Amino acid sequence: MSVITIDHVTKAFGSSVVLHDFTETFGEGEFITLLGPSGCGKTTMLRIIAGFEKPTKGRVLIDEKVVSSQTVFVPPEKRDIGMVFQSYAVWPHMTVRENVAYPLEIKKVDKGTARKKVDQVLATVHLSQYADRIPSQLSGGQQQRVALARALVAEPKLLLLDEPLSNLDAKLRESMRFEIKEIQNQLAVSVVYVTHDQTEAMAMSDRIVVINNGTVQQVGAPSAIYNDPANPFVADFVGKIDFLSGLAEEGRIKLDDSLQSIPYDGSLRCPVIVGIRPEWISYAETGNLKGTVKSHYYLGDVNDCRIDIGGGKELRVITNPFESGDVSKGKKVSLAIRKSLVYKKESFGSDFLTIKT
Repeated sequence: MSVITIDHVTKAFGSSVVLHDFTETFGEGEFITLLGPSGCGKTTMLRIIAGFEKPTKGRVLIDEKVVSSQTVFVPPEKRDIGMVFQSYAVWPHMTVRENVAYPLEIKKVDKGTARKKVDQVLATVHLSQYADRIPSQLSGGQQQRVALARALVAEPKLLLLDEPLSNLDAKLRESMRFEIKEIQNQLAVSVVYVTHDQTEAMAMSDRIVVINNGTVQQVGAPSAIYNDPANPFVADFVGKIDFLSGLAEEGRIKLDDSLQSIPYDGSLRCPVIVGIRPEWISYAETGNLKGTVKSHYYLGDVNDCRIDIGGGKELRVITNPFESGDVSKGKKVSLAIRKSLVYKKESFGSDFLTIKT
């Protein structure tokens, strides 16, 4: 296991700055996910940790040893890392066993030891029975496990994964999330994982680093990122949410262009933006808001509805069918708001870089 320290790292390509003053420490055995939209800088940060890019400013340390700075650079092969890319990158002419054994051949590990290590890692990723097959005889998920086994066979202290599941279908992605997490727990290896998929990040991570436009927006456990987002960008990127504008006064927020209001126990007395997730709303006999069901979608495990609350405003409500079985398009409903996020409206810009209060 490794501790990774990112010390004020900035990365620029010419005049374009893609990472701004990134500072964070990833602990031993942690599963860290770098999460953000395409082009936000997350893969660049991973490549800097791996040694494929050099920081413009700042330092990277692995176990207190500087591996990248303006004066020091340790090449990737000497950083004791394993890496899995978005593409499987397995050798098509080699068997599964030969693919996995390749890093050990490079290190000139004796054949007996190498075979034992390969057998162990193939068992870990559930590929022992496919050891003599070539990649074209495997499914996408199996090929991805070959790439994972190859990254793990040399027993690295640090495993880096760059969107490794994006080429798989939805059902296979879901099963592979749990397999990767189980392998990480079994081997106690530190992991830095890059994705733009919030579900992957929530399901697998000990901590999530949310990045936008090269700047870290928030670092925290999945529950903190979801339930207490630092700003509206994080709230909007991680999970579903609707935003309403209003005026915070004593004990209430009066919604703009509407006669309706919701309870508020905060300290703001100013124009605000309210963020409400669909599952934070329930149907009630006497709720906080009144509305009309504008659309209704039955998805088996949930009813997904859009509720028109007047003034050109809609709220999305997702509840299980036992709570909303009689809801239908055009029906008048009453909504109870169980939780909301409140932000100062004056700071609510197009980039959503405002601090929640």
